[in-house]
Amino acid sequence: MEIQERAIGFFEKNLTVWVVICMVCGIIAGKLFPEFVTRMWNFNFGEESHVNIPIAVLIWLMIYPMMVRIDFSSILKISKNPKGLFITIFVNWFIKPFSMAFWGWLFFKHLFLPFIGKNLADQYLAGVIILAAAPCTAMVFVWSYLTNGDPAYTLVQVSVNDLIMLLAFAPIVKFLVSGVSSLSVPFSPLLYSVIIFIVLPLTAGFISRSILIKTRGDQWFENQFLPILKPVTIAALLLMLVLLFSAQAQNITTEFLDVLLIAVPILIQVYFNSSLTYWLMHFFKVPHNIASPGALIGASNFFELAVATAIALYGPSSGAALATVVGVLVEVPVMLSVCRVCNLTKSWFEFDSISQKPQRGKIKTI
Repeated sequence: MEIQERAIGFFEKNLTVWVVICMVCGIIAGKLFPEFVTRMWNFNFGEESHVNIPIAVLIWLMIYPMMVRIDFSSILKISKNPKGLFITIFVNWFIKPFSMAFWGWLFFKHLFLPFIGKNLADQYLAGVIILAAAPCTAMVFVWSYLTNGDPAYTLVQVSVNDLIMLLAFAPIVKFLVSGVSSLSVPFSPLLYSVIIFIVLPLTAGFISRSILIKTRGDQWFENQFLPILKPVTIAALLLMLVLLFSAQAQNITTEFLDVLLIAVPILIQVYFNSSLTYWLMHFFKVPHNIASPGALIGASNFFELAVATAIALYGPSSGAALATVVGVLVEVPVMLSVCRVCNLTKSWFEFDSISQKPQRGKIKTI
């Protein structure tokens, strides 16, 4: 029996192409209009917050559609099969940030140090740690769909991660960045980032979801309201990428080797965490439609929050911001490869109900 290939939208299928186009447009804009880009990046909520208003608005437009989908009542149903959720939490919060700190320390502070220097090594290290400390949210629904994942369980995994992120993101970033680099991490910008990019959209999503479902019904909410948000999210994502690359125009054009070097530990991190999660799911006999989204959540990142936090802490043209932007570049093609591996190995998760041993038949192909 073959796995049916799941179709995705035109935008999701060609996301890497759009990212490259936005990168080129942003670099051109940054080179041609440097003064305008500088003024735009100085347009903050306040000196203490370091949160850029245009970026904050665009990130809100990307995050809110994901937050409004969260049904917190579904978390109570997870008790019937909690193993997949426990594994996801374990890898995301007890392994992922610390393993990324190790890979970043190994490559930037040692192997790549002669090529980038101490200052940039600290910046890049801080950027990849910020990236790893924020598990993926919105894009996980795309990855889950491609691997025939359980949508309800995926929603619960994302919801729980968002709730944990409220409390764990800022302390983990401060602890790891301060511990493995010479950079200081002021806590107030981190707190502002959590409030603006997690607490407020999460609250807005919960309130608006409750009101809309109560007044218009589930069918209208799912079939009429949510589809309206999709083009808004896409437009915001594309515009934000243009703005990000305009701020990084000088770094990218003069330090292209650095972009390639930054990608190395990020790639290793993605495959390490997805493999670990996937193996743990298999070891504890978790069904494939839960195991595959769990592995994908552990591998990908909430890059909107990571980019915003890096900018708030160190500025839009910093090495830390560049590292988070590189994470955006490599994520889509890499995650598609992880999806394919999950589909090819679905037969590994066909456990016999009596022997509780996997049926290792012929690997299914797409």
